[in-house]
Order: sequence, then structure tokens, then C-alpha cells
Amino acid sequence: MNNISTDLALRARAVEILGGEPSNEALRRFLHGLPGVDAVGLEQRAAALGTRSIKTSSKAWALDRIIELIDLTTLEGADTPGKVRSLVAKAMHPDASDPSCPRPAAVCVYGDMVPYAVAALGTMHGDPDNGKISVAAVATAFPSGRSSLAIKLADTADAVAAGADEIDMVIDRGAFLAGDYAFVYDQIVQVKEACRREDGSYASLKVILETGELNTYDNVKRASWLSILAGGDFIKTSTGKVQPAATLPVTLLMLEVVRDWHRLTGEKIGVKPAGGISSAKDAIKYVVTVAETLGEEWLVPHLFRFGASSLLNDVLMQRQKMTTGHYSGPDYLTIA
Repeated sequence: MNNISTDLALRARAVEILGGEPSNEALRRFLHGLPGVDAVGLEQRAAALGTRSIKTSSKAWALDRIIELIDLTTLEGADTPGKVRSLVAKAMHPDASDPSCPRPAAVCVYGDMVPYAVAALGTMHGDPDNGKISVAAVATAFPSGRSSLAIKLADTADAVAAGADEIDMVIDRGAFLAGDYAFVYDQIVQVKEACRREDGSYASLKVILETGELNTYDNVKRASWLSILAGGDFIKTSTGKVQPAATLPVTLLMLEVVRDWHRLTGEKIGVKPAGGISSAKDAIKYVVTVAETLGEEWLVPHLFRFGASSLLNDVLMQRQKMTTGHYSGPDYLTIA
């Protein structure tokens, strides 16, 4: 949706699905009418997917694809323009010894660091589906989300004006847990509108659920549906500042919501697990889970991302072992 009627279009879609205006009562009726999550079944499915074996040749493909799906991240209070420039340099040339090494999808920074990331990328700044690197910015009083709506909207608009291609917002978990679904819905809708650029296009909006604070799988499912109904382009597990962050069962649940949404509307929504995924071995489990749940067509930058700061280093190490002939693993690699 990239025109001035986005808010109206989102509301019309919500009215159609909810059977009425997106009031707190209508949202509660819909969200609490969703089938409950079978926790044991979900965890068993995730465990089974996590023990799949893949061929060594498939591992080489998976490692390259993982790199292409990474949001290379620095989100520290001590971030400086120099640190952001170093992050961008790493993204542009992940393996200085191998020019064929793919690049991450994006660099993810705080909003005030966006201009430095954009400048450092230069002509490489652009659509990762076309071989470029996006700039993602966290916004809306990340990571707590505890600020006024006016500040959240200004935070978002400033980052977009500075050149951010993607906005990672956080929902108000307190409002959600208190059952004030209309409040959370309206904030996401308004942040989505704040992603609008002067030319009428929109920065992609990733909605962070902070699943580690939602307590139950049912809440994760409801928050996922709510975020998509309100116009999120992605649903994201975590800020990386709260434990537990991304887990395979939670990510599988979110992928299943996206699958059900696609079946209902034909629309493809992205998923971003973030926080705690630091090894190639673990990342491959997520790749397998996406492929088995939604199909390999979802393993592209505009539909799946890893939020990570250290994952790239381990993937590069595993990739070097394979490409230099030093990999001595079996023909089939067990990823459990």
C-alpha cells in the first residue's frame, strides 16, 4: 500500500475481516476467537524441524542465503558515526578474501545514526532484493516503547526523512497485556502512516512483539494477527534486549500466522526472528522451518530476515571452511 489512502484501506480491510469497525470489542472478539495454541504440539513440530538433516551442497546454499537475509545490527547507547561506518563496511564486504560472498540485506541502527549509514553506503544503498543494502532504523522509543504517541510518530518520521528504508517499531506491551487492543492497533496504523515518504511511497514497517514479555503462545498469536491487521509489513519477535528473545517455537507460530493470513487474503507478510541467533547451525534450523512452513519463496529479503549482530561472523567461518576445502563434515549434515 503506497498511496495516501493507506489508512482508509487498512481500516476497510480490518472491517471486512472483523465484521465491523476495529473497536476494542471487535478486536477482542476476533483475537480471542482464534483457535488456542497447542503448546506441546507446537514445540514438537519445532523440535522435529530443528533435527532435519540437509545435504552438504544444501548447506552451502543455506549459508549464502542466511547472509542475504541478515539485518546486521548495532543498537547500543555507545554507538558512534565511526562504529556505524564500520558496520556498513562489514556489510558491503563481509569477506574481504572472497568477492563472491553475498551481502546482508540491511544494516539496522538507531534513528540518529541513519544519515551516517546512508552516506557510508553511497550507491550501494537500495533494495536488497536487487543486490543493494537497506537501512533499517529502530523507532517508537525502542526498546521499551514507553513514550507518547507524538514522540513515537516523530521518531519514525525523522528516520524515514533521513533515508531509512525500513522501520522496526515496538508495540506497547503493557497496553496489549491489559487487553487494550484498539490502542495498540491504532498506534501501529499511525506509525505506518508516519512511514510515508514525500513521494507517496512507504518505508517497510516491521512490528516488534517482544515475545519474551507476552508470556503465552496465545498472546504471541493474537499480537501477530493484530499487528498484521494494523498494516505491519513484517512481524518481528524481539528487540534483542529482553530474554527470551527469538525461539524456534515462537518463530514457527508466527510463520503459521503469516501462512494463515496469506490463505485468507493472498497477501505475503514478512517474519523477522531477532535476538539470540548467533550460530550458522541455529540459523539453518530457521531456514528449514521457513521453507517447510511457507515455502522457499519466503526466503527472500522482503519476506524474511534475521536480526543479528554476531551471526554473520559464524556463518562466514562455516562458509570459508566449505569454500576453501577445509570442511570435513559428512555428506549429510545433521543440524540438531
